[in-house]
Amino acid sequence: GNLEMRAGRQRINWSQALIWNPNDIFHTYSFFDFDYVERPGSDAVRLTYSTGPASAVETVIKVDAANRITAAALGRFSLLNTDMQFLAGVTDDDFFTAGTGFSGAIGSFSVRGEATLFAPFRGPEKDNTFIATLGIDKSFSDKVTTLAQVMYSGNPIDLNSFTELYEGGLTARQLAFSKFSAAGQISYSPVPLLNISLSAIWYPDLEGFYAGPAVDISLAENVDFSFLWQHFNSTIAGEETRMNLGFIRIRYS
Repeated sequence: GNLEMRAGRQRINWSQALIWNPNDIFHTYSFFDFDYVERPGSDAVRLTYSTGPASAVETVIKVDAANRITAAALGRFSLLNTDMQFLAGVTDDDFFTAGTGFSGAIGSFSVRGEATLFAPFRGPEKDNTFIATLGIDKSFSDKVTTLAQVMYSGNPIDLNSFTELYEGGLTARQLAFSKFSAAGQISYSPVPLLNISLSAIWYPDLEGFYAGPAVDISLAENVDFSFLWQHFNSTIAGEETRMNLGFIRIRYS
């Protein structure tokens, strides 16, 4: 009937926003990892009870490689043409976790947001981590799409190397490297087989930014060519870091 159970490796997507996802507590990924379309999976047991076309209740239990348990429940529903959700549970054995997210529209703009609190069961109150994101996106035509998002964290993690920035936080609690962060992206498709995009992220606490243009071309029905450039300029662990990474990808499906 309305009850579904799934056990094993699976993608559990509780996110609403498009860049940073503090509601995605079962796994996270780096925005810079462009070549992982499917996103990471989780070894988990998941129960989903559908209460309507746009509403459901989910319960998930996950075990990671270090045998830490993340278990949470989520309820989602639609109100005034806005999809909303609330979640609560335990992450990595050590943190009480509660959050909310939504996606809706204001006029022709889509608006999405998430907020999550991670409170340790042991330790001082200052170790609490609250992360909130808010973003908008809009398609101006079938050729141009844009998005922008900001993120706040009361307890951003301290970086020791560029590798930590590039690989991203290991959990949703470690998404932020700056108290405030801002990101934007614009994509342009002059013809159906060609897409040109530019992404940028600003990290005020790191006195730095990321900028990355990309070009995707469909060479044949099942062959794609991509060129990507990633530029980083920031101060990490007291040292100024400048890094340029270039990628060429040919993908055959």
